[in-house]
Amino acid sequence: KRRQYPNAAKDEHGRLRVGAAIGTSARDLDRAAELVQAGVDVLVIDTAHGHSAGVLRALELVRSKFPETQIIAGNIGTAEGARALAERGADAVKVGIGPGSICTTRVVTGIGVPQFTAIMEAVKGVDDRVPVIADGGIRYSGDIVKAIAAGASTVMMGSLLAGTEESPGESFLLEGRRYKTVRGMGSLSAMEQGSADRYFQAETRETRKLVPEGIEGRVPYKGAVSDVLYQLVGGLRSGMGYVGCADISELRTKPRFIRITTGGLRESHPHDVAITREAPNYHL
Repeated sequence: KRRQYPNAAKDEHGRLRVGAAIGTSARDLDRAAELVQAGVDVLVIDTAHGHSAGVLRALELVRSKFPETQIIAGNIGTAEGARALAERGADAVKVGIGPGSICTTRVVTGIGVPQFTAIMEAVKGVDDRVPVIADGGIRYSGDIVKAIAAGASTVMMGSLLAGTEESPGESFLLEGRRYKTVRGMGSLSAMEQGSADRYFQAETRETRKLVPEGIEGRVPYKGAVSDVLYQLVGGLRSGMGYVGCADISELRTKPRFIRITTGGLRESHPHDVAITREAPNYHL
């Protein structure tokens, strides 16, 4: 494994780094203590609305109790939200209000910020004091390049990896093709099984009174996650080469974005042909 994956995130003992998500309730704070005792590398205060009084209080409390533990907090979509989390001790802020493929927050609540704008706003808010994590909205490797060029230090992906062998859930056949199920944390089934607190609905006991902010669906089976990541890293490297960047840090200092039209977007994708053989890094 060490030879096969030399770039895996490992600690000083050669063990894989482990992170764990917590909410903001008293039960979650007790869980944080147990996780730190077990040796977790990073705690993630993971909510749908990170710029809220409850999250800010929880962050201050966790930071005061565990000053040596790395803490990621989110999600936010504004400069003010990012600044508030950084000022209260977050080691990184997570950006993304509704960009995910399985998320319905923007249409259910009317709230959200397009991910590209949200990244740039968050970077402005933290002023390089802490890293910004772009959570959601990644469809192609080029989206990773654009997120980092906009100022993010790293990205999080969900549905893009949901069809891999290592992802949760069983694969199934439909009309001769293999698929895997994917669901958002805000989907009804996920909320029934414990994620309702992420959307501040932990006290809701009746399923019919839950207000979902996500869906369930299916994605094509994609094989090993290492193969998917290889293509994503390859696209990132190519993008860096096109703009003359030797490393990711340099990519964050060289943004020059161009506003394109719908016609320009159409031109960016394959057009005027019928695809006869799928590429491993492109899908419609």
